[in-house]
Amino acid sequence: MNIGTSAEASLIKYKEGIGAFTKKMPDFASQYNAFTQECFKEGALSQKQKQLIALGISIHSQNEYCIIYHTKGCLDQGCSEEEILDSIAVTAAFGGGAAMSQAVTLVQESIQELNQLKQ
Repeated sequence: MNIGTSAEASLIKYKEGIGAFTKKMPDFASQYNAFTQECFKEGALSQKQKQLIALGISIHSQNEYCIIYHTKGCLDQGCSEEEILDSIAVTAAFGGGAAMSQAVTLVQESIQELNQLKQ
């Protein structure tokens, strides 16, 4: 994680950005939100499985906000740290060192911080 930032601060910054964007582009934001809600609703895959997939894609694409957001999504859906790390291992098979660097730093730091916030 960048010095001076935290998982919680990044999530707040992201939500503030989405809020500002939504005010400027309400129709687009509404349709985008409806689309993503549909993508993540329970179906043939559970919401838990979908969050693990999203985390892997976020790591592979090096998207820091999505990595934190979907790490939180995994925790919110009841993923264990072992399940998250197993997902990271699969991601590393495709993303190599870049995926591992995000996983061994940002994801693990986010898990620790977000679990502490729950307590």
